[in-house]
Amino acid sequence: MFQIGEYVVYGSTGVCKVVDIGPMNLPGVDKNRKYYTLEPAYSKGSKVFTPVDNNKNVIRPILTEDEANQLIEEIDELENIWIKDEKNRELQYREVLQTCDCREAFRIIKTLYSRKMSRIAEGKKVTASDQNYLHIAEDRVYGELAIALSRPKEKMAEYITECIAKKEQALVTME
Repeated sequence: MFQIGEYVVYGSTGVCKVVDIGPMNLPGVDKNRKYYTLEPAYSKGSKVFTPVDNNKNVIRPILTEDEANQLIEEIDELENIWIKDEKNRELQYREVLQTCDCREAFRIIKTLYSRKMSRIAEGKKVTASDQNYLHIAEDRVYGELAIALSRPKEKMAEYITECIAKKEQALVTME
């Protein structure tokens, strides 16, 4: 069970802070059932309620600082998700995002960024679907990493790029 004050990833809502645990005081709601009251980290003023024993939606602890740094360190090792068929690609992206797995969402970002650069190089536009899934994946991954690393969410893309550049520079220096 999570504790008040803890950050969690909750389904499609993303990073939330547990602000209360207990029964809900609403008519028709089982007074003996405990609920998490979650406050989305990037949607101040809103609240989400979910039963503590909820098995329908993913709820998990956010990455630790070490796990977040390790994930950034391993970005270049993550494989792209290449699927030719447009409909199957969207389905795969949707399924990956529903797992709330930060590593898998990062694979979507990496894949879609590669697809974007490739399409631009070919003189083609980026598809609306690709743009949409890239935005969703970035929002979720950067949101979680920002909390784990105590950095502003809007600076995460820049921070990750800097980390990759430093790693590449270190590899060049070693050669």
